[in-house]
Amino acid sequence: MEAIVFDQFGGPDVLHQADIEVPQPGPGQIRVRVKAAGLNALDGKIRSGALEAVFPTPLPSVPGHELAGVVDALGEGVQDVQVGDEVLGWSDTGSYAQYALATTVAPKPAGLDWQHAVALPVASETAERVLNLLGVTAGETVLMHGAAGGVGTLAVQVATARGARVIATAGPANQDYLASLGATATVYGEGLVERVRALAPDGVDAVFDVAGKGALEDSIALRGGTERIVTIADFRAHQLGITFASGGQERSAARLAALAQDAATGKVVTTVTAYPLDQAATAQQVSDAGHVRGKLVLTVD
Repeated sequence: MEAIVFDQFGGPDVLHQADIEVPQPGPGQIRVRVKAAGLNALDGKIRSGALEAVFPTPLPSVPGHELAGVVDALGEGVQDVQVGDEVLGWSDTGSYAQYALATTVAPKPAGLDWQHAVALPVASETAERVLNLLGVTAGETVLMHGAAGGVGTLAVQVATARGARVIATAGPANQDYLASLGATATVYGEGLVERVRALAPDGVDAVFDVAGKGALEDSIALRGGTERIVTIADFRAHQLGITFASGGQERSAARLAALAQDAATGKVVTTVTAYPLDQAATAQQVSDAGHVRGKLVLTVD
């Protein structure tokens, strides 16, 4: 099968196409003919070698942690899906490939296309897990840094659905986009503390840092301490006494299925930019640069 592989750490240029063996499902696994693969900032950090100390990656490696596609084969003991089912979920093997293995998947609604389906698994799990960790409830104000990306897009909607107010930061080009999702938008950078205090005179109850672009000090100033601040992207967190939330522990097929239905009916909004699989290096370069609106995805023939 065709796959995107890297056999050394480095920039996006280390990614290349290769012909590798089709994976075989083990007990409890399914094999999926991939139609779309989700691209996350984590993919680039792993590829660069920046996470090797905490996230060892054997080489060669196929990137990708989420997929949408058609069930192609079943491992021993699998009973809840059938060959031919259309699904979305988390990949056990790299998803930048024609085939990948998975354990936790949900049915893809007929009204949801592949590209928008694959925007859901990682972003939704991350958004809900961090908002739960922060204990966000109705009537509270949440500050989200870098909210225009794939995780932020869903996190804004999940938080507002809980009855919270979201003050969301992004670049000038994404202010209207964040407002359309239900957030109060403001730009990041110098003067952020003053801008947020003007928007929330009574203070912010929690901070969710999606961007990892150096906003933790401002977050501490706004919170008056490190309590109820969580980052998923700034590796200085521990030095500052802030919680760093790594992902993947709360994968729920049932919750993903419900969210997919909401996305199919328009109740939940997803925004995607798609690249063909053979342009994975270009897509990761865009991801590495930041300022992405919504989700980057790869389409697989």
